[in-house]
Amino acid sequence: MFERLFQALFSYRPVVFQQGDFRFDITTASFVAAGIAALVMGAAILTYRTLGAHGRPRDRVVLTVLRMAALALVVFCLFRPTLVVKAAIPQQNVVAVLMDDSRSMQISDWNNNQPRAEFLRQELAANSSPLLKSLSERFLVRTFRFSSTSGRVNSVKDLSFAGSQTKIGTALDGVREELAGLPVAGIVLVTDGADTSEASLTNTLLNLKAEKLPVFTVGVGSAKLPRDIQVDRVSTPRSVLKGASLLVDAVITQSGYSGQTVTLDVEDDGRIVGSQKVQFPADGSPAAVRVRATASEPGPRVFSFRVAPQQGEVVTQNNQRESLVDVRDTRERILYFEGEPRSEMKFINRAVADDKNLQIVTLQRTADNKYLRLGVDPANVDELLVFAFKGLILGSIEAAAFSADQLQMIADFVDRRGGGLLMLGGARSFGEGGYGGTSVADALPLVIDPRTRASEPTTFARLKVLPTRAGQAHAVTQIAGTEDASAARWPDLPQVTTINAPLPIKPAATVLLNGTDERNRTIPMLVWQPYGRGKGIAFLPQDSWEWQMHASIPLEDMTHENLWRQMLRWLVADVPAPVEATTTTDRVEPG
Repeated sequence: MFERLFQALFSYRPVVFQQGDFRFDITTASFVAAGIAALVMGAAILTYRTLGAHGRPRDRVVLTVLRMAALALVVFCLFRPTLVVKAAIPQQNVVAVLMDDSRSMQISDWNNNQPRAEFLRQELAANSSPLLKSLSERFLVRTFRFSSTSGRVNSVKDLSFAGSQTKIGTALDGVREELAGLPVAGIVLVTDGADTSEASLTNTLLNLKAEKLPVFTVGVGSAKLPRDIQVDRVSTPRSVLKGASLLVDAVITQSGYSGQTVTLDVEDDGRIVGSQKVQFPADGSPAAVRVRATASEPGPRVFSFRVAPQQGEVVTQNNQRESLVDVRDTRERILYFEGEPRSEMKFINRAVADDKNLQIVTLQRTADNKYLRLGVDPANVDELLVFAFKGLILGSIEAAAFSADQLQMIADFVDRRGGGLLMLGGARSFGEGGYGGTSVADALPLVIDPRTRASEPTTFARLKVLPTRAGQAHAVTQIAGTEDASAARWPDLPQVTTINAPLPIKPAATVLLNGTDERNRTIPMLVWQPYGRGKGIAFLPQDSWEWQMHASIPLEDMTHENLWRQMLRWLVADVPAPVEATTTTDRVEPG
């Protein structure tokens, strides 16, 4: 109603005034007319003042205001008000039609359960589309497709509707850059609106606004699905060793299935390699789940995380998400320095002896300046260069056994090389080994007072070791077949001992295992921190071999072997090769 009245009074709709520029076409005659009008207004005011005795004051005010309004309207018209509206010159401007080519366009929720893609086929077909015909009469029409990337297409027939992502911002930026330098009248965006990119649209929209480039959106499909389950996100490592146990965090969103329990399956080439039950919270709330899987086949593997379609679910394509993991069938080398013969070294080597993807090269001190080399060719000294390894273990060996340059080299191995450093508890490690104030102390997750000098141990504690909350979620503590079995196994393990004085934890460090002694004191047993490109790990027990040789441990029990295989695989995980090339994305769309 208001729009019709406005158009009757001013000849144009309100939108024309919003898009146009209002201005006055003022001439010299306009100023002359304004001056005359001002004189007339002044004369009118004086005239009505002299008639004070012949009329009521209210009448004089009303007459004065009416005459002034009439004169103001005349002056307004004499100033020649003008509305300037930009109009496209036929066939001289470009309109971009951007069409969604992602998999979500296959959802059947448009016009009596037809796929969303059918809207594009019916409404934007090159030969029969009224919209394209109307646009082509005035503009040069350029058609584009987009999913995770954008590109030119000749018609709707070139769309596959198989794109794995919908990145609206990237698509708009791509079209704007491709048409740079051309007179672009606008962009028509046809999409279901399901943007899956992590980037914000704010910068894209600001750039379009700065260039005064309008975007006209055409929505397809339902704004909200009544019942739906979607595997939103999975977090997997880019690379793991063959046989590694993966703990993958996944996020599942749903609507209409509150309180129900489903199973998240992990598939590798059609084989289920892991599964986990998930109970959904309230509608719209995401469910976080951790699922365990085994990477048993080498090479680039595509792991599928899938929830089976549920009753009443309209869209099933989003029940699955894939992740690419490079499963390396290589033998990772670890250098182990040990300052004295002890059982811990023997049992660690024995635990990983059957692991074809781990090799420990041991240097065991047998006397002053004399070392026994195990796992290396004695004639090939180059094999002992620290940077050639991916992991480094320091057993019960004091800092004085290394020169200052060698200590700095160990720190650089972690910081610059990206290697893993593991220091074991013992009579000559940590503070008792005089590492306070050295470069190695910087890489460790425990604070060693630089004033501490090497000394004989003065502490002895027998401890019950249990995972912390962070440890329960970490792969290294998974010593049994399932996460629940691992959590149940830890309390049954026998006690172990430590002879190293308790040390404070650094701010960036994470405690994975805690020990409780006879006086109910809690002492960190397994701690780690990121350091530079690598990581530093501290393992305080001096006799973890008790978890294999104690009288309460059955002969066939694999707890000790599982722990150390997991520990050493973690030590060398994500360590880069001396030279390697990486890509920013794991996969790209065809074309």
